[in-house]
Amino acid sequence: MPELSATGRVILGMLTLGQRTGYDIKQFVDKTTRHFWAASYGQIYPELRRLEEQGLVRSADHPAGRRARTVYDLTDAGRAALEDWLRETDEPAYELRSETMLKLFFSDAVEHEYRAQWLRALREMQERKLQALRELEPGAASMTARGPYLSLQLGIAQTEFLIDWCSRAEARLAQEAA
Repeated sequence: MPELSATGRVILGMLTLGQRTGYDIKQFVDKTTRHFWAASYGQIYPELRRLEEQGLVRSADHPAGRRARTVYDLTDAGRAALEDWLRETDEPAYELRSETMLKLFFSDAVEHEYRAQWLRALREMQERKLQALRELEPGAASMTARGPYLSLQLGIAQTEFLIDWCSRAEARLAQEAA
């Protein structure tokens, strides 16, 4: 079975939901998984070609007016590769990349008031994210597929936790400064 890249897994998963163009995949990623697993056009299109070379997806030309469009579909081998990955029992990779956390880690090198600014900015960003996630909730709750709704609920819970943590840390920093 071919080794799947992270972007390959995203693409195969998206194609289980139906045929899509590379553009459609990117748009759907931006509405759904980008909150925890992003993919750029620069990742998607080369990976679609690689997956097609491996026989995991197939393409077909579907022009729209004068525009060339290539639609991708999952092959049986692609579905099997995705299912194999989904059934793996190894501990899944967890990666958290946060510039705010990195700045906090090294924050002793600058004035302490920057910490409060970073935390406020992170909290405000998470509040906007929570609003965006909540707007997705009615659609996700009504889907037949349960996985997207479960991951949305987890994302909401994590975002609420971050907002609460930032608020408490901001209050601590304000108390320390007083």
